[in-house]
Amino acid sequence: MGGVAVHKVLNNNVVVSIDESGQERVLMGRGLGFQLKSGDTLDDTKVEKTFVLDQGSEAEHARQLLTDVPYPVIEAVTRAVDEAERTLGRSLGRRLPLAVIDHVQYVLERLQKGIRIPSTSMPELRVLHPQEFAAAAAMATSISAQLGTELPREEAVFLTMHLLNATRDEPNGTAALLFRRLQHVVGTVEEGLGVHLDTGSADYARFILHIQFLLQRLVAKSMLRGSDTSFFEFAKRSYPRSYAIAEDVKSYVSAATGSELTDEELLYVIVHVERLANQVAADATPSGAPDAPGEPG
Repeated sequence: MGGVAVHKVLNNNVVVSIDESGQERVLMGRGLGFQLKSGDTLDDTKVEKTFVLDQGSEAEHARQLLTDVPYPVIEAVTRAVDEAERTLGRSLGRRLPLAVIDHVQYVLERLQKGIRIPSTSMPELRVLHPQEFAAAAAMATSISAQLGTELPREEAVFLTMHLLNATRDEPNGTAALLFRRLQHVVGTVEEGLGVHLDTGSADYARFILHIQFLLQRLVAKSMLRGSDTSFFEFAKRSYPRSYAIAEDVKSYVSAATGSELTDEELLYVIVHVERLANQVAADATPSGAPDAPGEPG
């Protein structure tokens, strides 16, 4: 039976050790730290999970979190994260479990106080990141089942964002920034059309993907460019409302990024908005009434 020297006991289930390289490790297991003190040797067969902590204030926050949060919550979250890693087929990093533990404990405290934040569905996530969304929904279900407490439905959204932060190797929150910009574009189009879009429709999915790629092209400075402006001029004249909405999108993108959309990019925004407008009109047309006008070819 192996043993590990205890550096510090955080509580009955969580202890800190120092490895050969001087790295601080947090070891967890039910009853792992019971009746132990600094300098004792613990039974490493009881260790269920290990966290390697970075140095500095982040490590102190992690120690405090793992000291204060009830062990069943830690256990439920780490199991759910392990399952998400298996589902997605990749490591989610050392920070994700701690971030989710912190988040879930906050949610549970709100629920105990009867506080419920407004529900948010963010249907764009289902379209853009179906694997992460499915893994996050499974995490929420797993954590709810293990704790015997039903987490709010919107937790799948928040957990998806945590997964994306963990799996996107991009500096300065690029993925999150891109997503916020995409949401703003969707809001601009909905305001222009005066409706909430049907988030389950194929046209909506195509629109979301197109705007995502447009924003990514903008960041990569590889915008679409064409020499033939005739179809752009045709669309501009034929679909004035969609053109006006596309111009609003262009203004927002310019203000947010400092980059101007080309006419070629704007043309595709007009076409997608017109498709959405036609879908809205078709949905509003009573049975037997004339069809809505067709979309551009």
